[in-house]
Amino acid sequence: MADTAHEKIRVAVLGASGYTGGEMIRLLLEHPQVELAFLSAERAAGTAVGSSHPWLRNHPKAAGLTFRPLRELADTDIVDVAFGCLPTGALPEQLPLVADRAKRVLNLGGDFRLHDAKEVSRHYPKTTAHPPLEDFAYYVPELSPGIPDSRFVSLPGCMAVTTIYALYPLFTGDGPLVADRVVVDAKTGSTGGGRGSDEQPAERSGNFRVHKLHGHRHAPEVQQALADFTGAVVDLRFSTHSLDVSRGIMVTAYSELRSGVTSLDVKRAYAKAYVGKPFVRVRPAPKAPQDFPMLKAVTGSNVAEVAVAVRDGQCVTVAALDNLIKGAAGQAIQAMNLIHGFDETAGLPITAVSP
Repeated sequence: MADTAHEKIRVAVLGASGYTGGEMIRLLLEHPQVELAFLSAERAAGTAVGSSHPWLRNHPKAAGLTFRPLRELADTDIVDVAFGCLPTGALPEQLPLVADRAKRVLNLGGDFRLHDAKEVSRHYPKTTAHPPLEDFAYYVPELSPGIPDSRFVSLPGCMAVTTIYALYPLFTGDGPLVADRVVVDAKTGSTGGGRGSDEQPAERSGNFRVHKLHGHRHAPEVQQALADFTGAVVDLRFSTHSLDVSRGIMVTAYSELRSGVTSLDVKRAYAKAYVGKPFVRVRPAPKAPQDFPMLKAVTGSNVAEVAVAVRDGQCVTVAALDNLIKGAAGQAIQAMNLIHGFDETAGLPITAVSP
């Protein structure tokens, strides 16, 4: 059952000086039922929030906010929710402290997403060295059944959840609409690499390059999620590329219809999968290029756009979202809203920012 709260809940943001942490602060400052109680950042400890996030320095509620070392969470009154925005590998060692001071942990990092021990060891070795105190529930607000029982929750990765939104309707329902093999091309903006990325802006500017053709850690996550949510075992071929934009993800997925499946069957599946879901929008029968999902339609918002096109037995699905909001901070706040019985849309933008 959801926790019903009539007063403001106390929230901590761990790793608050990074891009995702900054977006988390920005969104939570506008949330009507949240009190920002603790913001951690090791290298920025003791400095004002606006020093790391200049775009927040003029917000009246940000004036008194400063970063603190994570160890000082031990001296802080217990918080209702701790959002883990730490770099991958940082939370496992600190989890005992966080678990002691937070009623619930919503983790945006990748450390506790995968169930398979071999995949965890391959992609998240520090998780193997510091196993969790209890299981993390993998939670996608639109797809997970009910509210997670565990007080530890993992949110999906940004490219993973974009891909899940693109593929889920094809494998749910009465049976798979497409063959098991799916090819996915995922493209991401520079903030997907985090604030600590060593890629020079001059090398990315005006460029479009391969990020990873094989072995991306979001591939087993997508396969695991589709198996958990639909029962399907998908032969996923997952490649990623880097875009010359600051934020945004676009996924294009290619599949082949099973015998007897029609274009109308596919369109109905997508409409049914996301009906009543305020933050996943299925584009109706796109005809012109501008009708399809695109970054300018979603960046700055907590909305994911999805569209599907079928021709001669071939199915192409396109999905787009803002990696820092719907793919990270916004999705986590959406999960918090549902868990605490708030309005699902509270504090979350639904309109994109452009140009």
